[in-house]
This record gives sequence, C-alpha cells and structure tokens, in this order.
Amino acid sequence: MNSPSAPPAPTLAHLERLTDHNGIVEHALFAEPRANASYCTDDAGRLLSLVSHMERHRHSEALALSAIDFLERAYRGDATFRLRCDARGRWSNDVSDDATGRALLGLAHAATYAAWPAVQHRSLELFTRAADFRSGYVRAAAYATLAATVLLRSMPDHHGAQRLIDESPDFVLPPSAQDPAWPWIEGRLTYANALLPLAELARANAREDPVAGANALTVLRWLCDEETIGDHFSFTPVGGRGPNEGAPQFDQQPIEAWAMTEACAFAYEYSMDPSWLEEARRAGSWFLSNNDVGVAVYDPLSGGGYDGLEATGVNLNEGAESTLSFVATMRELEALNRRSASLSRSSDAVLQATSRSASSR
Repeated sequence: MNSPSAPPAPTLAHLERLTDHNGIVEHALFAEPRANASYCTDDAGRLLSLVSHMERHRHSEALALSAIDFLERAYRGDATFRLRCDARGRWSNDVSDDATGRALLGLAHAATYAAWPAVQHRSLELFTRAADFRSGYVRAAAYATLAATVLLRSMPDHHGAQRLIDESPDFVLPPSAQDPAWPWIEGRLTYANALLPLAELARANAREDPVAGANALTVLRWLCDEETIGDHFSFTPVGGRGPNEGAPQFDQQPIEAWAMTEACAFAYEYSMDPSWLEEARRAGSWFLSNNDVGVAVYDPLSGGGYDGLEATGVNLNEGAESTLSFVATMRELEALNRRSASLSRSSDAVLQATSRSASSR
C-alpha cells in the first residue's frame, strides 16, 4: 500500500468550472461539464454547505448565491424540493426526500456560518419554510436532523429546528436491540453510511444525552472496524454490502470517505478522544491513495474529485458529488489540523506554566 501524501489545500476551482447560470452541473466528462447538462438539488445543498465555510476563497460568495438561487427555484412550497432540472431550466416531476434533507443541511450551514448577510437571510427564510419536512427514509431524516442541530447552534429558539429533532427517528439501534455481530440499524450497509451514527451523535449532543452519545460512538466504532482492511478504509461499494460479504468490493464512492471523515471529526469534537482524530485523518486519506488500490482519487491539476475507486484504478470523470466530497473532506482535515495544533499549543502552555510554578516553590 502506498503511503498517502499530505492533504492538498482545498480549492473551489473545479466547482467553479462546473457551475454556470443554472447552477452546478451534475456530471462531468473527465474535467469538463457534460453536454446536455442536468442540475441536482442534492449538489446545490452540498455546495451551499461547503462554501459557507470557505468564505476566504475566490468566488465563494458567487457559488453560494448560485446554490441558494437554485434551492429557491427547486422549492415546491410544501416542505419538499424538486430533484433535478435540465439545461433549459425545466424541472423533473420527481421529489426526493434525500435531496430535501441535503437542501435543509445546506441551508442550515449557510444560515449559521455564511459570511454574506443576503445568503444568511435567504437561507434562514427558506429553511424555516421547509422545516416541516418529515421522512420515513432514514438517511433523509438524518440529513434533516443534522440540519436542525446545526441551526440550533446559532438560533437555539428556532421552533422548526427543535421540532425536527424532537420528532426524528432513531438512527442507530438501542444497545438492547443490537446484534454484536451486526449492530447496524439496517440489514445492509448502503451509502453515506457514517451519516447515521453522525446524526445520532449530533442529536445526542443537542439534547445533552450522554447515554445516546456513547451508543452512537460505539456504533460508529463498529462501522470503522467493519470498513477497515489493514491500515486503510475499504468502503462499502455502490451496490451495498451485507453481513459476511467479503471485502474489498467496488466501485467505492467518494461520498463514503466524506461521510466517515465528517462523522469521526464530530466524534473527536464531542469526546476529545484523540483516536477519533486519527480515524478522521485515515478516512480522508482514502482520497490520497490510502485505499484498496493505492491510487489517489482526485485530480491535482483541476482540484476535482474522481467519480469512484474501481478494482483497477479510478473512474476519471470529475462530477459534482465526487468533487464536493473531495473538497469538503480536505477542508475538514485542514480544520482538524488547525484545531489539534491549537489544542497542542494550549496543552504545552499549561504544562510550561505548571512546570514554572513547581520550580519556583
């Protein structure tokens, strides 16, 4: 297995390339947006969430405005969002619960963290209008619950966000219902798997429920072990994976590495257990060649993320979801490194002060 390189600095360059007057193009042919483009609500939500944390980057405000414009057009007025439109701005008739959950998460991040007042205001207004969303699909509900926990950090009295949390389902099984060999809430791992313990942990944090938090950490640890071979993550493939199904399997998707990095980063912030910091870094290093094939899953020239890890290499197309996954993961690693360095300096300062105090006695 190749040793992973140092994380590259996150860049919005390829996301700019994929974005036009309609929004962010869903698919790419290598690094170029596909002809006859389509645009997806999921990607607009992800983009809004990402750039709300990258305000110092060139064109981040323009990308945020593009994303909120798209989400406002996608909103149906009944707490749901349409899924997709074409290059002429014609919307499909399908409604996606997952896309609605991701839209809410993007809106919550923008309302809480965006540096631009117009983006903040429009995002909060649209989140509030859509906060009655409820879903029987566990991942859609998980995205919406995460969104509520984010918004409540800055607006603890937001009733719509509080109701979303209060009425959310379980995302992991209670300990009494867990099979030690397969404690997962579903019969198979499918996609964005780490999202489920992340949502449970974020809700436990919002509710100040240490018992639920400990259970979420236990299930996340199981998932890390389940998706590990040797020293690297071997993520669930696009077709899913059940008990006793061998690994590695392909194609592995960048969204899995993003979800796992984000979940382990939150686990570190929640518990301050340094082992979660290492798990987050290990998950992010999947992009950097620390994976089953030993190849990088990103394009250093464009700054885009490749569309998947295959048994013989990578899918060289650089679509929106893959690029958003890669850039968001690198941003998360960058933020974690700053956080851990700051904690280390604080700890050193305390030790030095203690040592000086002891020597002066």
